[in-house]
Amino acid sequence: SALVVLFLTCGAAMATKEIDQIIKENHCETKMGLPCVLEAFTSIFEIGSISNKCCGELVGFGKVRHSALVKRTLENPLFEDLTPATIIAKSIQTWNDCLALIDSLSPSA
Repeated sequence: SALVVLFLTCGAAMATKEIDQIIKENHCETKMGLPCVLEAFTSIFEIGSISNKCCGELVGFGKVRHSALVKRTLENPLFEDLTPATIIAKSIQTWNDCLALIDSLSPSA
């Protein structure tokens, strides 16, 4: 299941130390609630949508952390059958959609 895979991904030791360093220094795994992590994961690595609430958490999570976790997940052997370019495109699309949504919900200055 995606939940098991997510825990394996978060706990796996990856070869790219720079990405791991970003994740560790920014406490990435503690910045979003698990339900929203799963929604974001599903919208990027599978097929699904992300709720307004989780978009808010994702944007609050930050683009650097988001990108680092997507890249680290792609390095996991469990995901070797995925096409990195497709996943990165979906990651960027999810990020941009959430950013646009949050901007549209914010009161005008």
